[in-house]
Amino acid sequence: MSSDGGAAAGAPAPDEHAATAPLPRADPAGADRDPLPDGSARLLAEAMTRSGLLWVRVRDDGGPGTAHAVWHVWHDPGDGPRAYVVSGPGEQHLPWLPDEVELVLRSKDSGGRLLTVPATATVLDPGSPAWDTAVEVLRPERLNATGDVVARWRERATVHALRPHGPALESPGHHDTGDGATPVRPAAPATVGRRPWHWRGRAGARRNTDR
Repeated sequence: MSSDGGAAAGAPAPDEHAATAPLPRADPAGADRDPLPDGSARLLAEAMTRSGLLWVRVRDDGGPGTAHAVWHVWHDPGDGPRAYVVSGPGEQHLPWLPDEVELVLRSKDSGGRLLTVPATATVLDPGSPAWDTAVEVLRPERLNATGDVVARWRERATVHALRPHGPALESPGHHDTGDGATPVRPAAPATVGRRPWHWRGRAGARRNTDR
C-alpha cells in the first residue's frame, strides 16, 4: 500500500533521470506468453500477496540494470494474474518501461531476493475495460488520497500492467551470486594545465593570510 504515492520507506531511491521515450501501449499478444511453472507461480502469488512492494528492473545493455521500488496490487482479472502499478504526478515515480522487464520479489522476513521473473509491461489506455479493472483494485489501496483520484489518474497518471511469464530467472537455491553493483568509471581530471589567474590571489589563499 501507499499513503503518499511513493514507495515504502527504506526502499532504494528511484532513478530521477526518467527516459522520455513513448510508453508502450497494451498489446493483447501478451496474453499468449507461456505461464510460469507451477512451483514458481505459487511462490510468486504468495510473495505478491504478502507484500505490497516489488522492484521493477530494467536491464541495461551489458549491465545489471536499474531496479525501481513501487507499490502495486496483485490481481487476476480472469485471464491470468498481473501486478498493477500507477505512477505519475502526485504518485510514485516510475521511468519509461520497455516491453520486457524483470520483477524482483524480496522476502518480507529477511529482505533478501526471493524470486525474479520476466514480465511484459503494458500501459493501459484510460477508459478502457482493462484500465477500469486496474483502477478498481488500485483505488482502495491508495491511502490518504485527496480529491477525485480516478479523474486525476485518467488525466495525468500512467497505469501499467506487469504480467509475469516464462521460467523464473532467480528462485530459492538458484540466485545470481553477483552483487549487482555497477563499476565506477574514473573521471577525467577537472583541471588541465596551469591554474587560472585570480585578481588579488585565490580566495582560499586569502583566507589563510594574516593581515
